Amino acid sequence: MLRRLSTLLVIPLMALAAIGLPAAPARADDIAAAGRGVVRVVTIAVVDDQVVGFGHGSGFAVAPNRIVTNAHVVDLAERYPDNVVVGVVPTEGDKSYQGKVIAYDAQRDLALIEFTGARLPPSALYTGPIDEGGAVVSLGFPGNVDLATARSAADYIRPTSPVRSEGVFSGRRTLGDIEVLLHTASIARGNSGGPLLDRCGRVIGVNSAITRGEEGDSTFGFAIADTELAAFLREAKQPYAAVGTACTSIEDRLRQDSDAEVRAATDAAAARRDAASQAALSRERALEQARIEAEHMRENVMAIAGLLLVAGALGIGTAGLLESRGRRQAAIWTVAGGGVAVVAAVVVFVLRPSGAVDLPAAPAGRAASTAGRSVPVVEDKALGTLMCRLIPERSRITISSSDDVPILWGAGGCVNGKTQYVAGNGRWERVLVPETEQTVSLLSFDPLTRTYANTRYLMSGSGMAAARAARGETPGQCTTDPAAITRLVGQQSAVRATLPPLPNEKLVYSCALAD
Repeated sequence: MLRRLSTLLVIPLMALAAIGLPAAPARADDIAAAGRGVVRVVTIAVVDDQVVGFGHGSGFAVAPNRIVTNAHVVDLAERYPDNVVVGVVPTEGDKSYQGKVIAYDAQRDLALIEFTGARLPPSALYTGPIDEGGAVVSLGFPGNVDLATARSAADYIRPTSPVRSEGVFSGRRTLGDIEVLLHTASIARGNSGGPLLDRCGRVIGVNSAITRGEEGDSTFGFAIADTELAAFLREAKQPYAAVGTACTSIEDRLRQDSDAEVRAATDAAAARRDAASQAALSRERALEQARIEAEHMRENVMAIAGLLLVAGALGIGTAGLLESRGRRQAAIWTVAGGGVAVVAAVVVFVLRPSGAVDLPAAPAGRAASTAGRSVPVVEDKALGTLMCRLIPERSRITISSSDDVPILWGAGGCVNGKTQYVAGNGRWERVLVPETEQTVSLLSFDPLTRTYANTRYLMSGSGMAAARAARGETPGQCTTDPAAITRLVGQQSAVRATLPPLPNEKLVYSCALAD
C-alpha cells in the first residue's frame, strides 16, 4: 500500500537567512562580509497619521545606496506610495533610513529600493555554474526569530546582524514561468528578498518562497534564480558586480599562490643566473679578444721601436761614410737623424703597451650582502604605463572586478604620480585604507617579474574604524623624504596589526608595457 503524500503549499516569505545546521564557515568568513550588505526592509502603512499596517522582509545591496528585495515585500508601497513608508535597516551602525521603490517587477517578484544617508558594501552576483549538492547559505531576518527575540516594535528598526542558515542547492525549477533555485537552507517569513549565497559569499539567488510540508515532509526554499536577477537589474539599468570564477578557499589560494610565487622567483633567479653566466662568458670572450688585440699592439710597437733603432744605427753608420768622403754637412744631418731615430726607438720601447687589459665593471645585481646573507634590493627605475591582467589561477575573487588594471609606475615607487609605495621583501608595497569603502588593500609590485597583487580584507564597520585610526594622515603625494618614508612604514605596520588573520580576496596580475 502506497504511503499518502502530503500536499505542499508554496508560501511567500518575508526575509532572508534563517536558523540552520551548524557548519564551519570559511576562516576568512566571506558570509559575514556579505552580511554587511544585507538589510532589513520594513514597510509601515499610515492612514490619518495612524499606523495601520506593518511588514518586513530582507534585502541586499547591489550598489552603495540601492537594495534588491522581493516585489511582494514592498507591494503595498508600490500600490499606495503616499501611505506606505519603506525603511532600510542596515546590519551595522545605529540608524535606519527611508527608501523609495525605483524598479518593480511583479512577475519576477523583484524590486529595487534607493535610499540615502549611508553607503553599504555591495554584493556580487555569481555568474558561473552552480553544482547540484553544492553548499549554499541564506542570510536574512526570519520572522520566527524576531517573534522569539524582539522585545518591542523598535527592535525591527534597530540595526542587527542577519541570521545565517546553510543547506545545499537542489536544482533549478520553474515557479509561475520564473526560474527559481530549489535549496534546503532554512528560511522563514521575513527572509523574503534576502540573498542566497554560495560559500564564497556571492549571490546566486533571491529567497522568495518556501514549501510547507504536511505530515513530516521536508521543507524546501525557493530563490529567484541568478538569471532572473541579472535580467531584472539590466532592465532597471542598474550596474552590478559579477564574478564568474569558481569558489576556492582563501587558505588553498594563498598556499597555491605562494608556491607559484616561489616558482616565479626561482625562475627569475635562474634567468638572472643564466643572464649573469651569459654576461660573464661574453665578458671573458671580450677580455680574451682584448688581450689578443693588446698583444698585437704591443708586438707592433716593439717592431716599430726595432725599426727605429735599426734606422738610427744605419743613419749613424752612413754619417761616418759621408764624413770620410768629405761631405761633412750631410754627415752632420745624417748623424742627427740617426740619433733622433735611436732616441725615438728607446722612448717607444719604454712606453710600449704592457699587454694587460680590463673591461668596465659589470652592473650591480639585485642582491646586496649584509652580515653574510643576501638581501633583495628593489629596482626603483621608472617603467612607464603598464597594463596589468588578472591571473585567474593565482587569484581568489568574491566581489571584485576582474578587469585589467592600468598603472603608471614611476621611479622610487611612485605610482600614478601620487601614491608612494615603500620597498620591502624584494618588492614595493603599500597599504590602502579608503574613507568610503569597508575594504583594506595590501598592494605589492615586483619590478623584476612585473607581478602586481592586491590582497583585500572585507572589514566590518568597527574594523575599518580601527584601521583608519591606525593609518592616521598619509602623504597625498609621492615623496623621497627619508623621514616621511619611515613614518609611512610605521603607519602601514600599524594598519596591518588591525587586520584579521586571513584576507577575503587576493587578485594577482601580470603586467606589461601598455601598447
